[in-house]
Amino acid sequence: MKLPATLCALALSLSNAYANDIQVSERARHIAKQNILIDTHIDVPYRILEHWEDVTKATKSGDFDYPRAVQGGLNAPFMSIYIPANLEFEGKGKSYQLANQLIDGMEALAQRAPDKFAMAYNTKDIYRHFREKKISVAMGMENGSPIEGDMANLKHFFDRGVRYITLAHSQSNHISDSSYDIRRKWKGLSPFGKELVVEMNKIGMLIDVSHISDAAFYQVMELSKVPVIASHSSLRKYTPGFERNMDDKMLKALKKNGGVIQINFGSSFVTNSSRTWYDQRNEAEEQATNQGKSKTDFRAAYRAKNPFPYATLEQVLDHIDHVVKLIGIDHVGIGSDYDGVGDSLPIGLKDVSTYPNLVQGLLDRNYTEGQIKKILGGNTLRVWRQAEEYAKQF
Repeated sequence: MKLPATLCALALSLSNAYANDIQVSERARHIAKQNILIDTHIDVPYRILEHWEDVTKATKSGDFDYPRAVQGGLNAPFMSIYIPANLEFEGKGKSYQLANQLIDGMEALAQRAPDKFAMAYNTKDIYRHFREKKISVAMGMENGSPIEGDMANLKHFFDRGVRYITLAHSQSNHISDSSYDIRRKWKGLSPFGKELVVEMNKIGMLIDVSHISDAAFYQVMELSKVPVIASHSSLRKYTPGFERNMDDKMLKALKKNGGVIQINFGSSFVTNSSRTWYDQRNEAEEQATNQGKSKTDFRAAYRAKNPFPYATLEQVLDHIDHVVKLIGIDHVGIGSDYDGVGDSLPIGLKDVSTYPNLVQGLLDRNYTEGQIKKILGGNTLRVWRQAEEYAKQF
């Protein structure tokens, strides 16, 4: 949603002022740029489907492009093959079609700029592309709707390069109940969903527990023989009652499983005040819509009158700190949700050029370089390798 020009200028000015207050050392820049940096959730595929831009070059909009990725040290993004969660897509062939179309777009990206990007299908590719100074394009499917109840489709998407599947999105599907959906059709996973978890383990497809209901999460924990990921989730400790995030009990179960939670940067995932702002806006919007007002006009006016309470870099670091203190350094990573959360990104972490700010924040909180490497990519690589190794026996 676009703000009035004056408000946009003010927001940008405040954001830049805060970012300029972050004194990023050469050491922090070096750590960000000289190590494998994996972000497990970036929504470029759907972004450029809706409004095409050549992200091999600097772009006027969005949170990701090649120059900014290089500036920030991002060299291994998981591009999200995002499928909207609605009845128009579920079970009607449209999910399958859209997923293939989005994968085509990522292959075209790599083919268009082979000196900058390369498709990554395994952990060895990540290391090789890093040595070659190319950005690895890995893929995760956000919403398992394209599987359409057919295990052959699971193999199809694995063969096309998808390496994790977020089982559901904002509505329950044929695989799992969603954390956002009050209709708990399956009371967790569907019978097919339980079979799918087993098959995903067997072929080396990572299971992503972001978005699914708590009941579905614990059923995955019982079924999965390999570590799972929460590709773009944050902590319920800081957003009480927000089931989309994970609570401490879930984190402890994740540790037992050996998995990793990749922290989402979106302000409404990070702070309760941002979460509450959306709830209040949506309530007011419903009343305005009932009175015949347009959604677009209402949202712009509401935001102008009620400025959005952006989270900060420090608050994102609080989420990382809590995971580390509760379950250890081996279980946290980065899943920013860049290009997926709109104008809600924290001050100091506005796009893919700003990972050095995060690294500096970690250094300031006395994390060692070895610990930071684990957060940037080491932990995600570990669970990916474990999935690959487990699948070799089948």
